[in-house]
Amino acid sequence: MEIRALRYFLETAREENMSRAAERLHLSQSTLSKQLKALEEELGQKLFVRHSFSIELTEEGMLLRRRAEDLVAMADKIAAEFSAMDDIVGGSLYFGCAESPQIRYLARWIRRFKERYPALHYHITSGDTEQVAEKLDKGLLDFAVIVEEPDRQRYHALKMPRADRWGVVMPADCSLAGREVIRWEDLAGLPLFCSEQSWRADIPRWCGEGMESLRLEGSFRLAYNGSVFVREGLG
Repeated sequence: MEIRALRYFLETAREENMSRAAERLHLSQSTLSKQLKALEEELGQKLFVRHSFSIELTEEGMLLRRRAEDLVAMADKIAAEFSAMDDIVGGSLYFGCAESPQIRYLARWIRRFKERYPALHYHITSGDTEQVAEKLDKGLLDFAVIVEEPDRQRYHALKMPRADRWGVVMPADCSLAGREVIRWEDLAGLPLFCSEQSWRADIPRWCGEGMESLRLEGSFRLAYNGSVFVREGLG
C-alpha cells in the first residue's frame, strides 16, 4: 500500500467529491478514480458509496480514514526529521496539549528556545489525555502536556510549576454565581457538563461518595464546546 494512494484517498474523503479532489491533487478525474479503485481492490473492501454529485465513505472507508491519517502524519514526520538532520538550528517539534493555563509555561520555553534556534517550527495538537497519549504512543508527537498523573513506567515526565484549579462555568443569573467557593454539595441535582476524563477520575476523587448525587447532562473533550452549551441554558 503506497502512501501516495492514501493521500489521494484522504483528499477525496475530505472533499466528498471526486472532481474537486482531483482538482486539488492536480490529477485527472479518471486517474484519481483508477487509483481509488486499485486501493479498494488491494484491500478487498468497498471504501466509497458513489452518488450523483458526491461520494460517501462506507464503514470500511471510515476505518481506513482513521488509520490513513496516522500513517500519512507519521510519513510526513519521518520525512521532516530526516530533512532536518543536517539542520542544527531548525527542525520541527510536535506537541499534544490538554486545555490548561499551564500551557503558558510551554509557550515561554518555546520562545526562549526559538531565540537560540530561530528556524525551529512547532506544531500543536489539542485534545484530552487519552487523545494526546495515543498520538504520543504512535510516535506522532514528541511531547504531550496532560492534566493528570502520567504512567511513569511508560513515560519520562516533568511536573509543571503550578497545579490547575477547577472552576464552574454558569449563567450570570445562576444562584451560585456569587460564591467564592463551590462545594460538590452545591452542584447536587444540577445538570452538569464535564469532560469524560474528569468525570471518570477527578470528580470522584473530589466528592467521594457524593458522586451519586451529581448528574451528568453531557460530556465534552474540550472546554469551549461545553461553555457554549452552558450559554444556551442547557446546564
